[in-house]
Amino acid sequence: MTSLLPGPLVDDIWLAAHLDDPRLVVLDATALLPSPRHDGDHRSASGRAGWAERHLPGSRHADLTGDLCDHTAPYHFAVPSPAAFAAALARLGVGEGSAVVAYDTGGGIWAARLWWMLRAISVPAAVLDGGLAAWEAAGRPLASGDEDAPPPAVVPVTPAPRPELWTGIEEVAAITRGERPGTLVCALPTGGYDGSAPTRYTRRGHIPTSRSIPGRDLLDATGRVLPAAELTAKVATVLTPTDSPVVLYCGGGISAASTALALTLLGREDVSLYDGSLEEWSGDVARPLVLGG
Repeated sequence: MTSLLPGPLVDDIWLAAHLDDPRLVVLDATALLPSPRHDGDHRSASGRAGWAERHLPGSRHADLTGDLCDHTAPYHFAVPSPAAFAAALARLGVGEGSAVVAYDTGGGIWAARLWWMLRAISVPAAVLDGGLAAWEAAGRPLASGDEDAPPPAVVPVTPAPRPELWTGIEEVAAITRGERPGTLVCALPTGGYDGSAPTRYTRRGHIPTSRSIPGRDLLDATGRVLPAAELTAKVATVLTPTDSPVVLYCGGGISAASTALALTLLGREDVSLYDGSLEEWSGDVARPLVLGG
């Protein structure tokens, strides 16, 4: 990791002190994903309009519903190829030598998703703890409108992919059958895990053998990551150091990234994300799902 970033999480004090560093690119990763009103109710939209209304000075909107996802995949928010991702990042002003701080207005899950994607091609990145709300609560300035200067021309990053950060559907299935080592962890809220709440996907429930660590439970009331001692205690009720490797999933690989950030902050390096998550898994009726706790 470049010396510019102190770690995978930065606070508003650090960011305010480095906001004018030309190596730093600040990206608002917010997308809109309303709670489903009924099973199969999948609505999602870009968060660009909200960014235009109010954002960190000098930031740009990184559209995880637009060119920062693979629209040819059979599920939403699919990670793009490293080459396509690097090209999209260049259009945002992220190039060789850049470091990224991602934030959002959605409790940190979108920023964590972008952070994980960047990490997976070896681009230095961090998440702003508490997002836009923390920045605003500290009395720091906000900007509005699309009139900010266009991104500077940059040399696109040369991706150095880390495929071990992603796990595919067949590998997940092998873990459920005990044919491959690994512990599956669902980052959805409890109602999504046990099937008691409506799902935006085709079927309710969780992948067999998986455990539950809701991503939102790892944040405090202000959206900041819990202090290390509290975080350690929460995770320890579900995972031990020998539960390895850990494969995280949720509905679409978003909340799972927030849990991945928390586990990374605790020093775990055995974590991967199932990108297709429940949207892909539930779409195949041959794949089993479990209801209840």
